[in-house]
Amino acid sequence: MTTKLIMAGFGGQGVVLMGTLLSYSAMVEGKHTTFFPSYGAEMRGGTANCSVIVSDEEIPSPVVSIPDCVVAMNVASLDKFESRVRSGGIMFVNSSLVEKGTSRDDIEEIRVPANEIAEELGASRAANMVMLGAVIKKTGAVNLDSAINSLEKVLSERAMAFLEVNKKALKRGFNEIQ
Repeated sequence: MTTKLIMAGFGGQGVVLMGTLLSYSAMVEGKHTTFFPSYGAEMRGGTANCSVIVSDEEIPSPVVSIPDCVVAMNVASLDKFESRVRSGGIMFVNSSLVEKGTSRDDIEEIRVPANEIAEELGASRAANMVMLGAVIKKTGAVNLDSAINSLEKVLSERAMAFLEVNKKALKRGFNEIQ
């Protein structure tokens, strides 16, 4: 099975960390993976994004032109990437910050109140982990335990203070999906 994703949001929302954690978790499980982050002006509030591929087979190219899934953490990301999702694919939308829905009827839209759930957990910056938990549940790209156990490897030393709340956020996002 191969899953191609694009994760996008404002710089500072942790979309690159989401991609890093997903890719690292795939490696831990012995899967093939690519991770292609986008840096630059995005770090100053523009739309940051990364592409991740997780596969049981070798991956010929890290380029994700037609993703199976897109994570839109803000309106600009929904606007930019909605048209690229393959027909039958999934659009994950952070409903805490994005009021409008997708305009397409050939993709599944999953709305996750990521910021609200993160605030309930006491760490508003954990919205990315809430969303990643939902993505893991719906796609099955990796196991939740792999992501939780990989957090210690991908978090910066400064972010280790938020290890436990990030674990809780992953679980809450995972459990948010039926």
